[in-house]
Amino acid sequence: MLETEPSVEAGAHLSDLLGAIDRFRQRPKAKRQPQELAAELKAIRHGQDLLELEFAETAAAFSKTEEYDEQGSVSPIDWIRHQCRMSTGAVWNSLAVGEHLDDLPRSVEAVESAEIGYAHLTLMARTAQSVQGSSTAAPFEEGGLLDKAREYSVGRLWYFCHHMRHATDPEKFAAEQSRATEARTLKMSTYEDGSLALEGWFDSVGGAVVRSALEPLAQPQGDHDERGREHRNADAFVEVCSHVQDIGVLPQRPHLQITASLDTLRAVAGSPAGDMEYSLPVSAATVRRLACDGTITRVVLAPESVVIDVGRARRVVAGAARRALNARDGHCKWPRCERPASWSDAHHVVHWTDGGETDLANMILLCHRHHWMAHEGGWQLVRTDEGEVLAVPPRPPGLARLADAEDPVQAARQFAEQLRVARALRTDWPPGERVVGDDAAWARVMEAHDAAHHQANQHSDLDDNAPDPAA
Repeated sequence: MLETEPSVEAGAHLSDLLGAIDRFRQRPKAKRQPQELAAELKAIRHGQDLLELEFAETAAAFSKTEEYDEQGSVSPIDWIRHQCRMSTGAVWNSLAVGEHLDDLPRSVEAVESAEIGYAHLTLMARTAQSVQGSSTAAPFEEGGLLDKAREYSVGRLWYFCHHMRHATDPEKFAAEQSRATEARTLKMSTYEDGSLALEGWFDSVGGAVVRSALEPLAQPQGDHDERGREHRNADAFVEVCSHVQDIGVLPQRPHLQITASLDTLRAVAGSPAGDMEYSLPVSAATVRRLACDGTITRVVLAPESVVIDVGRARRVVAGAARRALNARDGHCKWPRCERPASWSDAHHVVHWTDGGETDLANMILLCHRHHWMAHEGGWQLVRTDEGEVLAVPPRPPGLARLADAEDPVQAARQFAEQLRVARALRTDWPPGERVVGDDAAWARVMEAHDAAHHQANQHSDLDDNAPDPAA
């Protein structure tokens, strides 16, 4: 493959340009004042914009030749992308500008005089390209778009260009949106451990629907919410799906179905895990959380697993009790969480399988996230005489149990005051680090935990008969 060198004249101009750039880069840079830095940024950016104009014009001229083919590339875009070390999108932008310079003379002058940026011109050129390439569009007019470019930021102009495209060519705009809708895809892959991987693409309308549903639920909720953005998005997605099933708005009203033994519900040592549709077996803690505010059906099996009796399905927290709970709590009662009652579960402070009553005194509203923390997460909730709810974290593994505190409420308050120390002392947080803290503070944290644990187990003596969750 032969590469042609620039002509003598062109080579001299390029040499002058590169030499001027090199001399500029060697300028003194020490002790520059903030105002000087600001002025330099604006001037350098304008110089880059002017060079971008030259590059776009040259790229458009190159695309009309066969040189790319002579050098073994499949297209001018492919050649420019590799030889000029650019992304495909950047090449498309340069070609769009270069091919529409004659359609945007006033806008080019505005770039040259630093009234607008090259990024503005790129959006205008792509809009002109879209409109002029349509048989149903009205003629493209530069003036109105240039006025907006002078006024708007690049991001706002990008948004306005969509409005202009619709106003100029509504038929094509609708057709593109329709094709995008038809291209939606969501792939669900189940791994060996039962986890689910999602991979998908949504059009702008579908994406807006998804985001509008998830965004309010993906905000940090209450105290102790250290989840990252992606973690909160995932939790919000699960919460939306759970809520839709709970309120029964789907045509067939599907819902999770979990099958578990009474021993599993009671978290008896050696009991099997629970069986869940579309999932591998789940822990007893998960079964207990879902049973907190679910519908229970008693099924009696013979030793050979033959069904010999099926009881009537009964809601654990029935209508009147749930309405009273909603009226009393109003929202999730985790400290500083305000998820509304309609998006919260009825949580038994002492689980009904441990003898806890299904009444207002033993129930509290918790949202999806905090209900998980109270079961699988190992957190304990302590209610003060004034009705305030305090959250006590799980005890890190491997630490000795301390004596029960006389005042669990005060112990929980002391934990809240010493939260930073408690976090630092946890063996798994942050990973690879351990900060020595105040032993007395840690003792108070352990007192809060153990006192809450002791209080929650006051009614844990089990009868021989299974408790009635709806009693």
